[in-house]
Amino acid sequence: MPQFKHPTLINLPEELSGPRITLRPYREDDAPQIHEAVAESRQQLRPWVNWVDDMATLDDCRDYCLRCAARWTLRADLSLGIFETASGRYLGGTGLHDPNWELRAFEIGYWVRQSAANHGYATEAVRVLAQFALSDLDARRIEITCDADNHASRRVAERAGFTLEGTLRNTVLGQEGNLKDSLVYSIIPEDQEKRDQGAVNAPNALPARP
Repeated sequence: MPQFKHPTLINLPEELSGPRITLRPYREDDAPQIHEAVAESRQQLRPWVNWVDDMATLDDCRDYCLRCAARWTLRADLSLGIFETASGRYLGGTGLHDPNWELRAFEIGYWVRQSAANHGYATEAVRVLAQFALSDLDARRIEITCDADNHASRRVAERAGFTLEGTLRNTVLGQEGNLKDSLVYSIIPEDQEKRDQGAVNAPNALPARP
């Protein structure tokens, strides 16, 4: 396994591809599409994320893109936009967050704009990103944490093959000041190996999911 003494020297691809989507680092000229996507989704996002009101203006989104690019260069955070490959339309965001390069552990976050919800884009993005982390970054652990009441986010983690590890109590402060619980999901290399082996051995098996 590679030793990441200098994370800035880790070679990362310019984009990752799934059947319908492309994941790539943010650029400043993505700001108008991000601004539009957040504006149409603000009410749906607000209960679950604390950054939604920090993206109120076009300049807010430009600043966000530039900060993401800087953190990407430093390998301090790997934020990615989710784009529909056929049209180039911005669908939402994901990324490998809070990277621990010594342990090779990451957290995946995700959101999709309201008009792209319920089409499986978030699940596809998580599968592509998890596969990349396990295969190319030798990830030992990938984690997803979500609000226990966020059933859509829970379904994404489960459909992407993550295992529910447990509930963290009183970790989230709700909009009205109420304490809420978080769920922790994870995937480790052994999970992927078991899934791939099961796919190979199953009669009429389909290829393992990306």
